[in-house]
Amino acid sequence: MLTVALYGRVSKNDESQNPENQLLPLREFAKTLGGEIVEEYVDCASGGSSGRVNFLRMLDDSAKGKFNLLLMWSLDRFSREGISNTLGYLARLERNGVAIKSLQESWLDTRDVGVGRLLLAIFCWIAEQERRRIRERTLAGLKRAKEAGKTLGRPEGSKDKKRRRKSGYNMRWTQDKQSSPLKTPVSAV
Repeated sequence: MLTVALYGRVSKNDESQNPENQLLPLREFAKTLGGEIVEEYVDCASGGSSGRVNFLRMLDDSAKGKFNLLLMWSLDRFSREGISNTLGYLARLERNGVAIKSLQESWLDTRDVGVGRLLLAIFCWIAEQERRRIRERTLAGLKRAKEAGKTLGRPEGSKDKKRRRKSGYNMRWTQDKQSSPLKTPVSAV
């Protein structure tokens, strides 16, 4: 029986990026494949981060055998962490008996070996390069704003900073950064 999990990711938690834009077509895709959707994993975080909560939960659930096919919108929604990390995640899923299929990239179907492996490495690199370009554009915009005399960030004593300190968010965030999230070993794929 084909048990399917869906993975969706958006970078911003606002109206401009709604994960349902990915999930609705993925649900239809699962139906056309004859699979039963057992779980949907959605993150609102950068694809360059290895600490995405639902991404890590998806990896853990794959080890428990909860599904045998992971459908995603596209590879850059899955990860923008570069070739070695992305291939490491894919190898981990493969070891857990999970195949991956992309809706937007028909060549990305790990049930079919061959040229797909080579293309996968190339597109992992492309996704990582796009993340770097986004970062460069953001830094250039911040630099220009600073040179124009604009104050960046929240002013000292802002309500948001006080609220975060009171809720313990800052302490949890610092602890999360210090205890790096589960790293997937890179293996030959």
